Amino acid sequence: MQSSRARSSVKDDKDGHLVYWPGYVMGARYKIIDTLGEGTFGKVVEVKDLEMEHRMALKIIKNVEKYREAAKLEINVLEKLADVDPDCKNLCVKMLDWFEYHGHMCIAFEMLGQSVFDFLKDNNYQPYPLEQVRHISYQLIYSVLFLHDNKLTHTDLKPENILFVDSDYEVVSVYNGSKKVSSDKHDLRRVKRSDVRLIDFGSATFDHEHHSTIVSTRHYRAPEVILELGWSQPCDVWSIGCIMFELYLGITLFQTHDNREHLAMMERILGPIPYRMARKTRTKYFYHGKLDWDEKSSAGRYVRENCKPLLRYLQSNSEEARQLFELIARMLEYEPSQRITLREALKHPFFNKLPPHQRLGHQLTRPSFLRSGLFVVRRFSRGFLFLYYSHRNTCCDMTLR
Repeated sequence: MQSSRARSSVKDDKDGHLVYWPGYVMGARYKIIDTLGEGTFGKVVEVKDLEMEHRMALKIIKNVEKYREAAKLEINVLEKLADVDPDCKNLCVKMLDWFEYHGHMCIAFEMLGQSVFDFLKDNNYQPYPLEQVRHISYQLIYSVLFLHDNKLTHTDLKPENILFVDSDYEVVSVYNGSKKVSSDKHDLRRVKRSDVRLIDFGSATFDHEHHSTIVSTRHYRAPEVILELGWSQPCDVWSIGCIMFELYLGITLFQTHDNREHLAMMERILGPIPYRMARKTRTKYFYHGKLDWDEKSSAGRYVRENCKPLLRYLQSNSEEARQLFELIARMLEYEPSQRITLREALKHPFFNKLPPHQRLGHQLTRPSFLRSGLFVVRRFSRGFLFLYYSHRNTCCDMTLR
């Protein structure tokens, strides 16, 4: 039975969050245990289902109309995905229940671990081992391909929206020769299992629905979105390329909050933005087809000193690292039509060493509706040469120019 406090009128704070406390019971079923996180949309709490006797994560949306409507859209997406994939074999988070509670939309999910971003942050931004970069990236691509096959674009892919199923970790000490170079607080965490789930479908958009002009979190936003040229599934591919870079290096590829600076960073890392895109955009960032950017300004110096051509970020010259960067480069093609599709990405040589027990193979056999011009025997891209034989999907050579 609920306490007298719980039986009193339901209250919201000034921002529209539900006022609750440990032990608060919602709808005579969900007992709140602890707060797991907070966002602009509301809060996520750990609850115990008093009927089923198990714990789950409950997303409590603010009692604000725009967030309430966004939650209804997310529920619609999750229900449609569940119709297609009731067992969640495609690694999208499983919705267990939803209900409205005194103006608050509430969505119950399976309990998961930390996000790959929070784990990275708690690990002092030490990058993931390459084999875990491979496994996480593979699962992310696989899951988002499922969305694309169902005419959906996620639009908000970022490390915060990729959660470990279990973020339990082991501590790995770093040695340098015979000397231990890491104290206790500098010991590295290594997640024991790198299985992940994709979350947050609040911004997911079906092909036939209205497409907002601006989508995606800043650092993972594709150039066609910034330039307001329209977007579709390839904007997710760009975001995944940025995420893979971040997993490998522990740093954000495009660390900025300004459109013009963002474009300047892209040009510094990836080469000039194509003339067609520069001429087609109605934004004011270009002059006669070239980015209007003062390299001698303080912002210009910042970009020059903190950004460098993509391949210079390689931490080793191993074949696996080079394959990773070849895949990232293909995901970061400026022209959306030239970006690798996720179905092709799953067959990229970078994933050849994925252990059999980590493979999720059934999507590879589905019919492929690929854009023309995607298969190439040889391609030159932004100052480095990749020889890529598509009929065998084998990366044969990769040389700096």
